[in-house]
Amino acid sequence: MNAHDKIPHLIELREQARLGGGEKRIAAQHSKGKYTARERVEKLLDEGSFEEYDMFVTHRCTDFGLENERYLGDGVVTGRGTIDGRVVYIFSQDFTVFGGSLSETFAMKVCKIMDQAMKVGAPIIGINDSGGARIQEGVNSLAGYAEIFYRNIMASGVVPQISAVFGPCAGGAVYSPALTDIIVMTDKTSHMFVTGPKVTKTVTGEDITTEDLGGASIHTGKSGVAHFKADSEDEGLLLIRKLLEYLPQNNLEDPIATECSDPSDRMDDELNEVIPDDPNKPYDVKDVIHRIVDFGEFLEIQRHWAKNIVTGFAKFGGMPCGIVANQPNFLAGVLDIDSARKAGRFVRFCDAFNVPVITLVDVPGFLPGSFQEYGGIISHGAKLLFAYGEATVPKITVTLRKSYGGAHDVMGSKQLRADINYAWPGAEIAVMGAHGAIEVLESKAIAELKDAEARNEFFRQKEEEYREKFANPYVAARFGYLDDVIEPRSTRPRIIRALRALATKKDVLPPKKHGNMPL
Repeated sequence: MNAHDKIPHLIELREQARLGGGEKRIAAQHSKGKYTARERVEKLLDEGSFEEYDMFVTHRCTDFGLENERYLGDGVVTGRGTIDGRVVYIFSQDFTVFGGSLSETFAMKVCKIMDQAMKVGAPIIGINDSGGARIQEGVNSLAGYAEIFYRNIMASGVVPQISAVFGPCAGGAVYSPALTDIIVMTDKTSHMFVTGPKVTKTVTGEDITTEDLGGASIHTGKSGVAHFKADSEDEGLLLIRKLLEYLPQNNLEDPIATECSDPSDRMDDELNEVIPDDPNKPYDVKDVIHRIVDFGEFLEIQRHWAKNIVTGFAKFGGMPCGIVANQPNFLAGVLDIDSARKAGRFVRFCDAFNVPVITLVDVPGFLPGSFQEYGGIISHGAKLLFAYGEATVPKITVTLRKSYGGAHDVMGSKQLRADINYAWPGAEIAVMGAHGAIEVLESKAIAELKDAEARNEFFRQKEEEYREKFANPYVAARFGYLDDVIEPRSTRPRIIRALRALATKKDVLPPKKHGNMPL
C-alpha cells in the first residue's frame, strides 16, 4: 500500500468500526426502541467532544469459529468527552457485536479508560447493554469482569461512577453497576438480574417474566437497586447530565457553585401554614423542599422506593446540596429497613463527594413489628446512624414537626456532629409522642378512672402538660441541642447563611484503615 492509499484506508477502517455489527443489527437495535452504542455516546456528551480510544481493537479468541468473525472495537465504544465542558470518561456496550458480550479485550478497553479517569480525577459513565460474558472465551471473560469490578471498588468514593442500563444486564455483569454510585434504567427495555427466568424456573419452579424478575419498575420500586426509571433513553441520558451538575469531578474538589438569581433572603409565608394543626395529619414534605430550594428545582433520587423518606439534590443560593427528608405522606414518615438503607447510602454518597447534607425531620420513630425485627432493622437502622456520624461535610438539620425516640438521634442530631440544628416552633422532640408517653407514665392513674369522660379529660390534661414540659423545641434548645428555633418562612435564608458560614469547615476522623459499618 503506497502513501497515498493509507489515509483512505484509515477512513475506511473508521467507517467499518462505526458500523459495529453491521446495518442489519443496527436496524434490529432501533426496532426495539434502543439507540446504538455510538448514538448514546453522541447524545450524552457535548457535541463534537468525544475522543474515542481503541477503535481498532479486536478479540483474540480462536475457538468456536470466532477466528473467522472479528469486529473493530470488539463490542464496546470507549473514550472521553465533556458534559457541560467538564471531562468525563465513558464506555458504551455495543449490542450489535456478539450481543454486547464481554471478552478479554472488551474488558481491557473498559479498564483502560477507568484507569485514566482515576489518574485525572474525572467521572466514569458506563452504558450497559450486554448479553453477559462471551461464553467462547471462558475464564478470560470472567477475569475481565473481575478486573472491571476491582476498578469499580478502587474508584468508589474517588470519582463519581454512573451506570446506565439500557438493555440486558445479567449474571456477573450486574455487579459492575451495583458497585457504582447511581444506576439509571429505562422502562420496558432494560433488565438486571443475577439469574434469568429460565434458570429460575428450572431451579425453583417459579414461572416469571424478564420484566417481572428484573425490569426497571422492579429495581426502582421493589429492590432499590436502581435510582432512576427513565421512560426513554433520551430521558435517561438527560438525567445523567443533570445529576453531574450537583457533583464535583472527584473527591478532592467541591461541587461547582453557580450564579443564582433566586434571592437568598427569599421568605415564603406559606411555610408558616404548611404543617397541619393535627399532629397526626399528613402533608407532603416535598411541598417544603420545593419552597426552600433554588427555583423549586429538586432532583429526587429513588423516588419510587422507600417513599417514607425523600432523598435528592438541589441548590441553595447556587450551592449544590443533598437533601434527606422524612415523608409524613407515606407510612407517617416512619423509619424502616428500606428507608434507612436508602438514606444511609445517600448520605455516604454526598459525604464522599463533598456535598453538604440538609436534613428535614418529621419522624415518629422506627416501624415496629416482627417483620422489621426479623429483617434486621437494628443493623439497617445503624447504617443510617453510622452514615451521619461518619460524614464530615457540612450538615444542617431542620426539625419540622416530630422527632421521637431513637429516630431523633439517627436523623442528623447534634450528637452525630450536625453543625447547625434548627427547629420550627411546633416541633416536638421527645422520647415518644405525648399520648404514648402518658399511657406509660400514668398507667396506674388511668386504670383507676372508670368513667370514660373522666379518663379522656385526664388524658387531655396530661398530654398538654407533657407537651409543655418535654415535647417542644425549647427544651432541646435549653440544652443547646438546637442552635435556634426559627420561623418556618425564614428556612431558606437561614440554611443559605449557614452553608456560607460552613464553606470552610474542616472535620477529621480518627486515623484508621476503615470502619466496620453494619452491612
